[in-house]
Amino acid sequence: MLLDPDAENDVAYELCQLLGRAILPYRRIGEIDRDVAGGHATAFFYRDGGGDWLLTADAVTGGAGELGLRPSVTEPAGAAPEALPVGGWVRRPELGVAILPAAELERRTGEGGWAWRTQPVVEVIAADAAVVARVGAEPGSAFVLALGVREEGARPLEVAIERVVRVDGVVRITADLPAGYLGAPVFGVEASADGGVALHCLGLVLPGSDGHPVATFDRIRAALPGAPDA
Repeated sequence: MLLDPDAENDVAYELCQLLGRAILPYRRIGEIDRDVAGGHATAFFYRDGGGDWLLTADAVTGGAGELGLRPSVTEPAGAAPEALPVGGWVRRPELGVAILPAAELERRTGEGGWAWRTQPVVEVIAADAAVVARVGAEPGSAFVLALGVREEGARPLEVAIERVVRVDGVVRITADLPAGYLGAPVFGVEASADGGVALHCLGLVLPGSDGHPVATFDRIRAALPGAPDA
């Protein structure tokens, strides 16, 4: 579904309000493949009936890395470190996705005397196979909620308003995205039964040229540890 510019801006604003605390900056450290956005990515929390998970692009998790802890996602103020080293990703290279059970992250907070204050993407808005199948050749509005990379190293919250299509069976963002957007959640819209607009998280951004493939949520769900098809 393609929205008019004013409606797209409204959706982008609402995404920042509702899910701005779902996302964290991720940076691969040490030996970095400079072809993969300098090792910078966005990770995001996802919650379903099986638990909470942190998701990002597999391409940036093949070595040591760290999560930036934005002040808005932790409490009390000033208690958390600026960055948290992380490892132990469950890698699904066939999908391009890396998964980290959030239980490990919760344990780290207990040791440090601080707590998470997040807004995870929840199962009800994560696209199922039927929603993904309705992405077609005609461009639809897409919204990428990410933490970009500024020259001075800052990672601001951003929403890129783009177009999503299906090409040769693959769901794709049609434009190249800036550094820091790998792994970021991609949202699409379609008409709802009540005549409004239904928002869905289609999946996450993967590396690409002339745009980016999207790892779709129907496949991500099946790859989560403990899922029947994992």
